Amino acid sequence: MVGEPPFRFQANAEWVHRPEGYSWLEVAGVACDSQDRVHLFNRGDHPVMVFDREGAFLYCWGEGEFARPHGITIGPDDSVYCTDDLDHTVRKFTADGRLLMTLGTRGQPSPTGATSVDFRTIREAGPPFHFPTNLALGLQGELFVTDGYGNARVHKFDPTGRLLHSWGEPGSGPGQFNVPHVIAVDQRGIVYVADRENSRIQLFSSQGDFLEQWPDVARPCQVVFDPEGHLFVAELGYRSGMWSGTKPPSPDATGGRVSVLGPRGQILARWGGGTNPTAPGDFFAPHDLCLDSTGDLYVAEVVMSAGGNRGLVSPHCHTLQKFSLLRDSSTL
Repeated sequence: MVGEPPFRFQANAEWVHRPEGYSWLEVAGVACDSQDRVHLFNRGDHPVMVFDREGAFLYCWGEGEFARPHGITIGPDDSVYCTDDLDHTVRKFTADGRLLMTLGTRGQPSPTGATSVDFRTIREAGPPFHFPTNLALGLQGELFVTDGYGNARVHKFDPTGRLLHSWGEPGSGPGQFNVPHVIAVDQRGIVYVADRENSRIQLFSSQGDFLEQWPDVARPCQVVFDPEGHLFVAELGYRSGMWSGTKPPSPDATGGRVSVLGPRGQILARWGGGTNPTAPGDFFAPHDLCLDSTGDLYVAEVVMSAGGNRGLVSPHCHTLQKFSLLRDSSTL
């Protein structure tokens, strides 16, 4: 068991049951739809694999469609938004994989000077997209996209895909970014950006006005809200590799972990830390997470590519864990 009441969970690292012959290198993204079907955006031959809450395989799609899966978001109508960082696009699909809309130009990065997914090569902020990372939906259906590894911007689109506004530039000051990795919008319309290599979450108005920052996180990769407004954060941590040029970790620097934050950024629960990344409930490199309608939590990890550790990571590290909420703990 992990966490603290009312955020107490039972970890299950063997939850998902893939069909025979199906595999993946790592799971970059995870999202639940209105029926609590769990969508795994993975780096394998079947990029979008869908399971029920019990881990039974339902269907898959997207074969040959993506350069490198990165982020996945599901809208209230069960439309699926897939962010393909190496393709420089975000695409909207129906639940069964029919393409509805494309943001960006496939295979064509915007001119920021970046030469790789290393954010230190960025020379200037640019238009959409250069290695985009994730998408969030606004209260009126707006599309907010973090961009990303090869840019330092947030782009806001209307529901039809028309660009409305962009903000951000490389750096570590207020409103600046070093890898804006993921984005979320709360019930008030405030925009939360996980500024990964600055190890902080920045809060903005829907127009991009800087409001405040929450620094008590270690390279945040994903942020999602539960219905009560608590913020769940997947933190890559430092032991899974750290870009040089960012602030050095403290002596007690953590590995991968999950945190639950309150409305002022205060820590309500936290677990992991990477001391035993092959054990249920611990992590090597949490990259994405989502909640289903019952409060159960799913955490995806990029164990092979995080921090350049390909081939150096135990093959027993997790790519996906389910954390079942202990319902009795909600009343403690």
